Amino acid sequence: MRISVERYDRMIESGIITPDDRVELLEGMLVNKMSKSPPHRIANNKVRHALEAVLPAGWYLDVQEPIALDDSRPEPDAAVIRGRTEDYSTRHPEPREIAIVIEVADTSLRRDRESKRRIYARNGIAVYWIVNVADRLIDVYAGPSGPAEAPDYATTSTYRPGDAVPVVIAGAQVGTVAAAELLP
Repeated sequence: MRISVERYDRMIESGIITPDDRVELLEGMLVNKMSKSPPHRIANNKVRHALEAVLPAGWYLDVQEPIALDDSRPEPDAAVIRGRTEDYSTRHPEPREIAIVIEVADTSLRRDRESKRRIYARNGIAVYWIVNVADRLIDVYAGPSGPAEAPDYATTSTYRPGDAVPVVIAGAQVGTVAAAELLP
């Protein structure tokens, strides 16, 4: 049974869903969040440190927190958000305020490549990174289709250790991060 984001939010507010319930709402369905292996945890920390070092003023990195999408409340491993965290004291960031969404994938690779990629593209998330721990590469998707019959990204670039991953915010490259700095 699909549920609305409004109902999901009410379930959280009323305590029906708690932080101990490792779930997120994807396309109206409650989905169990994947457990994190040590390499996943290490990659999360490396992503955080690498991106925080290149973010320009007016942007911050949110880690494993919900974002507000049309029929989903994913909790990406990281997201580059406009403003300050205090700007979102009464609501979650929306697509127009999100520059990059990052998912670290080991056991979640299929979900990240399929359903989450579709969700982020449909909602117009400008740049989507998958840090693929198992294959030691970073896929960067750009040019979201927005609402479409089969939402997707226009371009995919793959970066391996030794490559520099461009950090693009609001259509401008603000720096690069060594791919090896993102991988465990």
